[in-house]
Amino acid sequence: MLEAINLTKNYNGKVALNNLNLKIEPGEVFCLLGANGAGKTTTINLFLNFIQPTSGKALIKSLDVAAQPIETKKYLSYIPEQVMLYKNLSGLENLDYFCSLAGKKYTATELLQFLLEVGLTEEASKKQVGAYSKGMRQKVGIAAAVAKKAEVLLLDEPTSGLDPKASNEFSELLKQMSSRGVSVLMATHDLFRAKESGTRVGIMKHGNLVETIPTSQIGHTDLEHLYLSHMKD
Repeated sequence: MLEAINLTKNYNGKVALNNLNLKIEPGEVFCLLGANGAGKTTTINLFLNFIQPTSGKALIKSLDVAAQPIETKKYLSYIPEQVMLYKNLSGLENLDYFCSLAGKKYTATELLQFLLEVGLTEEASKKQVGAYSKGMRQKVGIAAAVAKKAEVLLLDEPTSGLDPKASNEFSELLKQMSSRGVSVLMATHDLFRAKESGTRVGIMKHGNLVETIPTSQIGHTDLEHLYLSHMKD
């Protein structure tokens, strides 16, 4: 569903991402771990076509993102660290608007059902999102991905700043998306949540993917030790 082939990005001679080769299958949740500047967000941005690769390719459903940006965006949804919504509109109105941008038209009842499905209450759905917590805003983002029938979900530090309850709820939503066959690529600093949510984790350092491992094959403590061992210079 997602594939990087020798994907490289340089900025003024400095390597931000070096020759990344990666495949993410349908239903897989791949978590990218690494320090700031390791190349996690660069990878996400290349798949979003926010930036152009220096060399190599980012593919979504075998389509080159740089060559077919409009076509590839039909298949994906993106949730950044801070989900951008219109604060003077309700959750329901925001969802309706973003669905219309994706060419989807739903009744108010159908829109509400999407929000209820991701754990937002009917009462909350009718409130202006200016009063929403980060976790509530993310639920609107996930609801938009569900309504859009996105096959790919790209996430950049989605659990940053969430309390434990909201973070756990977010993990459950990712499992729901995975069960539908959605491919998820998540950049995160949260080792615990990566282990809980991910099917595989990849550790990045200085623009290189230095290790990948299925989460089923490693415990929380061992993952932390492995991560810290790679962070040593």
